[in-house]
Amino acid sequence: MKRVVIHTDGACRGNPGPGGYGVVMVCGRHRLELSKGYARTTNNRMELLATIVALETLKEACEIELLSDSRYVIDAMTKNWIKGWKAKGWKTASNQPVKNQDLWTRLADASSTHKITWKWLRGHAGHKENERCDTLAVAAATKRDLPDDHGYDG
Repeated sequence: MKRVVIHTDGACRGNPGPGGYGVVMVCGRHRLELSKGYARTTNNRMELLATIVALETLKEACEIELLSDSRYVIDAMTKNWIKGWKAKGWKTASNQPVKNQDLWTRLADASSTHKITWKWLRGHAGHKENERCDTLAVAAATKRDLPDDHGYDG
């Protein structure tokens, strides 16, 4: 099984506002950077989308170390929130609809074939790859003529 290290970050200029995601993936000597921006979205959606796009890019099951500064993403995966939401028909503990269900569903599917170690790291703390992801995400969010985030309903 290939070992891949994935770093992800999302950014939003206003929340909601123009947003973007950045991804750095490393497998041995191979490195791939991904980013994309959207006209109106939220920071949480961009954090999720960064993770989803990274996982969906992989063509086979891998052993992954995924590092993110998003507690939203990391806690949902390590504390089994996503499994609970699915079991309750995508409702929260207070019986409210789960926000960003479209992306959580994609993340559940994208992560299902991999062995993933989810790791939180402090953002803007000088971690080289996290800083690079942030740079990619911010640059993507500031481009002109950004497409719509069709899942955002705000």
